[in-house]
Amino acid sequence: MIICSVNHVKKNIAGQSIFDDLSLEIQEGERVAFVGPNGCGKTTLLKMIVGEEPCDRGSIAIKKGAVIGYLQQMPHMNDEMTVEAYLNSSFKALHDIAAKIKQLELQMASEADPERLTKLIERYGVFQGAFEEQGGYEIDSRVNQVAHGLGIHFLLDQQLYQLSGGEQTKVGLAALLIKEPDLLILDEPTNHLDMQAMEWLENWLRQSQKAVVMTSHDRQFLDQTVMKIIDLEEEEAPPYHGNYSHFVEEKEKRLILAFAKYEEQQKKIKQMQATIKRLKEWGNRAKPPNPKFHRQAKSMEKALEKMKKLSRPKMEQDKMALSFQADERSGKDVIRLEELTFGYDEPLFVNMTLHLRHQERAAIIGKNGVGKSTLFQLIMGRLRSQQGKVILGAQVNIGFLSQAAFEGDQEQRVIEAFRHEVAVTEGEARHALAQFLFYGEDVFKRIKDLSGGESMRLRLAQFMHQDINLLLLDEPTNHLDIPAREALEEALEDFNGTVLAISHDRWFLNHCFNKTYDLVDKKLVAYPGNYDYVKEKKSSGERV
Repeated sequence: MIICSVNHVKKNIAGQSIFDDLSLEIQEGERVAFVGPNGCGKTTLLKMIVGEEPCDRGSIAIKKGAVIGYLQQMPHMNDEMTVEAYLNSSFKALHDIAAKIKQLELQMASEADPERLTKLIERYGVFQGAFEEQGGYEIDSRVNQVAHGLGIHFLLDQQLYQLSGGEQTKVGLAALLIKEPDLLILDEPTNHLDMQAMEWLENWLRQSQKAVVMTSHDRQFLDQTVMKIIDLEEEEAPPYHGNYSHFVEEKEKRLILAFAKYEEQQKKIKQMQATIKRLKEWGNRAKPPNPKFHRQAKSMEKALEKMKKLSRPKMEQDKMALSFQADERSGKDVIRLEELTFGYDEPLFVNMTLHLRHQERAAIIGKNGVGKSTLFQLIMGRLRSQQGKVILGAQVNIGFLSQAAFEGDQEQRVIEAFRHEVAVTEGEARHALAQFLFYGEDVFKRIKDLSGGESMRLRLAQFMHQDINLLLLDEPTNHLDIPAREALEEALEDFNGTVLAISHDRWFLNHCFNKTYDLVDKKLVAYPGNYDYVKEKKSSGERV
């Protein structure tokens, strides 16, 4: 049965058409993802479904009585309520029943009249049955299950306004999962989740019988959770039944077929145009002019006008023209950590070691808060170790990409920030920035007004024009859409320098790295393989 239908919706934003005639359906129990590059309208469509954005034309219908739960990319919680109280507020109806049961128990204990007592007992049985049927005795276990699964159990006593944006997102997600709405709307749900929490969420979604609609740039997460993809890049938003990998294969097949049909029609159009031209020439050359040929030409022109012209299929999405090239080679040993110890109130690392060699591709994984980003600050010399050494090899030139992407003057304009790092003319800068999808007036945006993805693209544009032979990448795929992630992966594959990255993106980890460090128990454990290799070894209890 259909739980949500989008019917011939039109939507413009700032004079630009996002959707012109969009129609789609979501069935009960389906897990669906909207995909497409940044700016194609994914988040806008989610907001329209939940009623936060109006349709300019058309309508969106939700099944009568269906409860919707919506997770925004960055919820704002300024309440003084504790996290535990907030999660328990999902069970308000059950708490009301529990309060009624408690009230009836007190009344029964003091009631002497047998007839009234009988009525109280009957009411008590009704409320107790409802409480049990709706899972009232499972409230604590459900809260604990979700809180531990998403890694927020240690936050239960904290007040909402004290939490970081990422922590608020996880708490908001936990509240939705506990509530189990009929239609769950998730906008980038894996943001701020570590891999353990992501894998727990994948399992929860697979087991849920409720409808789920999401946006995500996490290809592994999409592969593990969704059963239908709706491609918003295409005008008619066609559905693809399967996960993300199936969508990629099927879309390529459809594009090849569509392009063949387009070329066939173009060939037919050219033949018709040539025939029309010949008929007119024959009619004009005849002595006297022959109107028969002109009538045939006119008839064919009308047929050509009525023909539904196929648009030329867009075979490739716009991507960053990204490549890295190290002109100066570093020494064989690029980074050595020897018995490194560092911490604040408590030690983050104790006697940590690491050895990264020229042209190695290594990744660092680990739970949130274990010190991965701090380790990068130590490697770059922004922090000093309390014990042990950080040794950089000869001729090492570092390019550092932080989670914030751009760390410079936030009042600078894009073109100014680019030229501050790269000595080129304004024209050359505009050409270079266009390769990173900064077109026209985009180059005059201020840094503070950029989206996360735009900031990341600007920093990568600077890297491309600098002589860097060591890339330190801290969550580089954060905020990047899938085409941009693919461009980064291709650039890293061709890079002739050394890469050390921190990431929770399992697709990225599996496709770009053949050495992985797991930061656990204040030390780095090295594995000679990608993330899946580490997971296999850890599940079997092996340590390398």
